[in-house]
Amino acid sequence: MELLKLKAAAKLISISYPTLKQWIYQAKISSVKTPGGHHRIPRSEIDRLTETKETKALKQRKPVGLRAISGRNKLLGTVTGLQFDGLLAQVTVDVGGQEVTSIITRGSCQELGIRKGVRVFALIKATEVMIIRG
Repeated sequence: MELLKLKAAAKLISISYPTLKQWIYQAKISSVKTPGGHHRIPRSEIDRLTETKETKALKQRKPVGLRAISGRNKLLGTVTGLQFDGLLAQVTVDVGGQEVTSIITRGSCQELGIRKGVRVFALIKATEVMIIRG
């Protein structure tokens, strides 16, 4: 935990040193006392006080793309086998020494640039395994 001296903290939040001392006494800002009795302000308090509406909104946004998928359902691996048959492609992925095989369309395989040695995510959903380029 990063602790700041009061003058540095006051400067970061654009208030005066005396105002910061009053905020500490009024419990408007949390501080930590050193063994010598001096107040220090945790960096997290500075971040809390300087947070804007925009940064709050960014924190509250829902994740998108691959981050929106739960971690237990996506497995990162390397393509070890690839077979084409008409419109379909069979993709074999090594995930930590285990093989996962998926049947996807040939077009999707080509669009994703999947070939042996490429890192991909195997996305597990019920009884299906989908492939996402990693």
